[in-house]
Amino acid sequence: MTRGMLWLLAVACGVAVGNVYFPQAVTPLVAEGLRLPPDRAALVVTAAQIGYACGIFLLVPLGDRVPYRPLITTLFTVTGSGLAVAGFAPSFGPLFAAGVAVGVATVIAPIIGPMVAGMVAPERRGAASGTMLAGSIGGMLLARTFSGAVGEWLDWRAPYLMAAGLAFVMAVVLWRALPKTKPHTRQSYPDLLREPLRLLRNEPELRRSCFYQAMIFGAFSAVWGSVALLLTGPAYGYGAQAVGLLALVNAATMVATPVAGRIVDRYGSDPVNLVCMLAVIGSAVVLAFGATELVALVVGTLVLDVAMQSGMVANSIRMYALSDTHRGRLNTAYMTCAYVGGAVGSWLGVQAYTRYGWRGVCGLVALMAVAALARHAVAIRSRSPSRQPSPRGRS
Repeated sequence: MTRGMLWLLAVACGVAVGNVYFPQAVTPLVAEGLRLPPDRAALVVTAAQIGYACGIFLLVPLGDRVPYRPLITTLFTVTGSGLAVAGFAPSFGPLFAAGVAVGVATVIAPIIGPMVAGMVAPERRGAASGTMLAGSIGGMLLARTFSGAVGEWLDWRAPYLMAAGLAFVMAVVLWRALPKTKPHTRQSYPDLLREPLRLLRNEPELRRSCFYQAMIFGAFSAVWGSVALLLTGPAYGYGAQAVGLLALVNAATMVATPVAGRIVDRYGSDPVNLVCMLAVIGSAVVLAFGATELVALVVGTLVLDVAMQSGMVANSIRMYALSDTHRGRLNTAYMTCAYVGGAVGSWLGVQAYTRYGWRGVCGLVALMAVAALARHAVAIRSRSPSRQPSPRGRS
C-alpha cells in the first residue's frame, strides 16, 4: 500500500460518499424546480440514505467474496448510470427511485475501508482508516459546496449530471490502478447476507459500535437534513449555495480524523468515543443559538462534524479488531446500522423542524447523543474492576 495508492483510494471514497450528501444542498432547488413542498423535496436526502443502508447490507459483504477491482469499478459504473437517470427525472417519483438506486450502488467507501485495513500493518490501521475517512469527509464537504453553487448557477439537475460523469471517470481510473486481489471466502451469497446478522448476535463489541454510530450519525443527519430549510427560510433567507458554504467551513474535519485515528492507535477507542459523545451534546447547545446567529450555526456544525467523524474512526477500529478475515461482513453490520440511524435521524430532523422549528432539531440531537452516552456508561461500568467476579467466584 503506497502513499499514492492510499490517497487515490481516499479520493475514491470522497467521490462515492459525496453522492449521498450533495442532495442536502439542492433540496430547496428541487422543491422549486418540481413545485414540491420543501419537506417533501427533503425526502431526496432520505432516499439516498435508505438506499445506502440497503446497499451496505446487500453489496458490501461481496467485498469478502469478489475481487476488489471488478467490484469497485462496477459499482462506480452503476452509480454513474443512476445519477444520470436522476438528472433527467421528470417528477418526484422517478427522482426518489433513482436516489435510492444511487444510494444502493455508491457503497464503495465501506468496501475500500476493509480492503485498506487488510493491506496495512495493524499498528497503522488507525492512521490509514483516518485517511480514508478524511477522503470521505472531503467528498461530503465539497459535494455540498459544489452542488449548491452549480445548482444555483444552472439548476438542480446539473449536480446530478456532473456527479454522473465523475463516477464514470473514477471507474476507468480504478480499473487501471487497483491491484488484483483474491477473495477471503467462497461462501455463497445467501450465507454472506446471514453472516453480518450472526456477527451482530455473537459480538457484543460490534453491537456497541453499531449503536454508538447509529445514534451519533442520526444526530448528524438530523442537522444536515434540515439545515437547508433553516438557511433558505425566513430566519436567514439565503440561497442553496449557503448550505454548501456552511459545509466548506467544516473542512477542518478532514484534519481532525487522521489525528483521531492516531489517538485511537495509542489510547484505544473508548476514550475517543466518550469525548465525541460529550462534544455532540455540547454542539446541540451551541446549535440552538444558530436559529438566529450564523456564528453559532458555523461553530455548532463544526463541533458536530468533528465529533461524529472522530467517533466513526474509533468505532471502526474497535470493529476491525474483531477479525482479520471477516472485515467486509463486520463492516456490513456496522455501516448498515449507522446508515439506518442516519436515515431515521434525517427523517426525524425534518419532522422536528416542521413541528418545533430549529430548536426542536437541536433537542433531537442532544437526545440521541445522551442515548449513546448512557450505553457507553453501562459498558464501562460492566468492565470496572469492582464488578468483576472474585477469583474464588470464578473457580
